[in-house]
Amino acid sequence: MAIFSKLLTKTDIGTRLSVPTKSLESLPCFGRGHAIDFHVQDAQSGEVWNFRCVIRKKSHPKPALCKNWRKFVSSKRLSVGDKIIFSTLAEDQARTGGAQYKIEVKRQTRIFGVSLGYFP
Repeated sequence: MAIFSKLLTKTDIGTRLSVPTKSLESLPCFGRGHAIDFHVQDAQSGEVWNFRCVIRKKSHPKPALCKNWRKFVSSKRLSVGDKIIFSTLAEDQARTGGAQYKIEVKRQTRIFGVSLGYFP
């Protein structure tokens, strides 16, 4: 089940992935902390990534993925305008690496400046 999808921005590519606040209820519980590490399976390769989601300690939480996010961006050669779909894995799909989530990349295909849509 999809938790969120997002067109990547310059900040998402260069620094961290801003996560919609409404998605927090579908992510692991932070408890009393402001950061949580969790495993995410790449939908295309099956590789499991260890990401960290952080939230502000005060006021509006504004969640963001930071740890290993830039490595993921680099390994997938992501660009501004590409789309990611972040979702939960079905129990029977969960890998032994502990992944309960998956991330899927859809690349924006453009010809002569015209978008043809998104493709894996």
